[in-house]
Amino acid sequence: MKQHSLFAQLRAGSVHLFTSMGVVAGFLALLAVADHRWQAVALWLGVAQIIDGIDGTFARRWRVKEVLPNWDGRSIDYVVDFTTYAVVPAYFMYEAALFPPVLAVGLSAAVLLTSAMYYGKDGMVSDDFYFVGFPVMWNAAAVYLFFVVDWTDWANAAFVAFLCALHFVPIKFPYPSRTALFSRLTIVVSALLVLSCAMAVYQYPNTQPIWQWLAIAAVLYYLLLGLYVTFKTR
Repeated sequence: MKQHSLFAQLRAGSVHLFTSMGVVAGFLALLAVADHRWQAVALWLGVAQIIDGIDGTFARRWRVKEVLPNWDGRSIDYVVDFTTYAVVPAYFMYEAALFPPVLAVGLSAAVLLTSAMYYGKDGMVSDDFYFVGFPVMWNAAAVYLFFVVDWTDWANAAFVAFLCALHFVPIKFPYPSRTALFSRLTIVVSALLVLSCAMAVYQYPNTQPIWQWLAIAAVLYYLLLGLYVTFKTR
């Protein structure tokens, strides 16, 4: 087995440390939820999302798996992702009173249980790089429900219950950075979604309608593309 330099090992280890920082961002988001600092919650969830989005680039560039074969970056990633994509958003939605009181605990538990089950199933990502079933992206769903749309608590509950069920429905959802079909358009739509949600958070509670409509249009694009690919493949 090739012996790598100490510098290469330290550099590879720094990537795992960088990935692990996502759980710190998640913890800071939890503190913000407890204090009802909603914009800070979205900020820290956004930081965690950025870390998750770029750590793989560093890992591939510096051949982390080869340099540190005894460390499993994917396991670290799962721990961080479940914290920031499921646990924190579930607490966020509960504490922000997005659900009717009688359903609040049950729906929050449903988010956590279905997310855990989703992580355990084979084929979360298809061979053509689509998520199969609604991916564990409750951070986006929570931000969307709180900052973008203005639904009743019962409508929020119905939407969350629908997404919980959708974890296990074999509908494909685009993987923005890897899906080949309409890849450029998908990246543009993803950028617009991020921008519109960021502006909705920044302008809260007086968000201009243009950002809300852009965010809604972007989500509809993802849904329609997923349905098209699913039934075209079949």
